[in-house]
Amino acid sequence: MAKVKHIGVYPGTFDPMTRGHLDIIERGLNLFDQLIVAVAGSQSKSPLFDVDERLEIIGEEIKGYGNVRVEGFDGLLIEYMRKKKARTVLRGLRVISDFEYEFQMALINRKLDPGVETVFMMTAENYAAVSSRFIKEIARLGGDVGAFVTPGVAGRLKEKYERLKGQ
Repeated sequence: MAKVKHIGVYPGTFDPMTRGHLDIIERGLNLFDQLIVAVAGSQSKSPLFDVDERLEIIGEEIKGYGNVRVEGFDGLLIEYMRKKKARTVLRGLRVISDFEYEFQMALINRKLDPGVETVFMMTAENYAAVSSRFIKEIARLGGDVGAFVTPGVAGRLKEKYERLKGQ
């Protein structure tokens, strides 16, 4: 009998992809046979980058990993999990305040599908203060975001804000 693949789903808006996100992906690869980075459309957060841009950026950042892929999704995470035959959600935690929100989401997801488990992973301590919101603000004001994102993401942020200024 063939071994069943253990598929993990790491959902988020990833707007933009940070070094903290990459840390969770790299460490998450040790837990799953396959990891799907699931990019949420999430218009409620008013993302800087549209879904296609985020998929492209993340795809560039993870191209060296063999057992991880990036996909977009809309709708309920639980429905996406069912389509992918995945049973585990991977969530990164930076600070205590993240835990309360993530814990509530995990309980809601468990109510919607008791077979789905959530695994919480603490980010490396050097990325604990890194949030996409702060990174976007620093980049918008022309600051150096190199400590928080890869050079590729920093370049995309700079291009995006220069384009927005020109409008």
